[in-house]
Amino acid sequence: MAIEHPISQWNPAPLQQRVVLVTGGAQGVGRGIAQAVLGAGGSVMIGDLDVEAGRECIDAWDVGPRAVFRKLDVAREASVSGFVAAAVRRFGGIDGLVNNAGVADPDAGPVTELSLQEWNRRLSSLHGAFLCSKHALPHLRSSGSGAIVNIASTRSLQSEPDSEAYAAAKGGLLALTHALAISTGPAVRVNGISPGWIAVEDWKKSAKRSKPKLSRSDHTQHPAGRVGTPGDVGTLAVYLLSNELSGFVTGQTFVADGGMTRKMQYA
Repeated sequence: MAIEHPISQWNPAPLQQRVVLVTGGAQGVGRGIAQAVLGAGGSVMIGDLDVEAGRECIDAWDVGPRAVFRKLDVAREASVSGFVAAAVRRFGGIDGLVNNAGVADPDAGPVTELSLQEWNRRLSSLHGAFLCSKHALPHLRSSGSGAIVNIASTRSLQSEPDSEAYAAAKGGLLALTHALAISTGPAVRVNGISPGWIAVEDWKKSAKRSKPKLSRSDHTQHPAGRVGTPGDVGTLAVYLLSNELSGFVTGQTFVADGGMTRKMQYA
């Protein structure tokens, strides 16, 4: 199977001999992060609910034993503990964790009509980051250069209507990031990334893949001149996972949005 976006090789490779877990790693931003880890010389285990997408990744990457897929539901602790244990058995240890999995759609409808069950489901990215960190931390501490990267969103800083649950989940990830950094340092560094508009349509599994429909104004409204890609987030994640590149950085969340949150806008 031909890979839609070839793996970009880093030289030198900052994650050589490192093992990184990426949740929600089979499509979209998660896939971009996993590919960046591979390009930086690391090994990766991706976890995702979509088995078809996960298997497609492994086939397309074609990097042999450096990439493994396992079905993962970050809302279930047994699934999380099994995911971490499988990675340790396969690779002998863990050096990095990227907490990316969660509900992607921010629109949950009016908060007055939102059930508690649906509210809790939409907080799955926060719950999953807690569970994955809980089970990975003993192994990350043993690594000698352990790092966690939490994927939040610029919606933790600004909002559209009817997105309260999504915003709460992503805002919680920002707080979890700096709290974990204080609790786990210096053995484990913890940082976050808040992506803005990232075009993911062509980073999905083949059955759902399409070319992003982006207008000129979609791009030019960004001070950086374009909409973001999963590869943009992946590059930043590699930096934060590498102790050689970011060893003095912890407890921080980096906004990757092409400058949009710094741009004054009036209707």
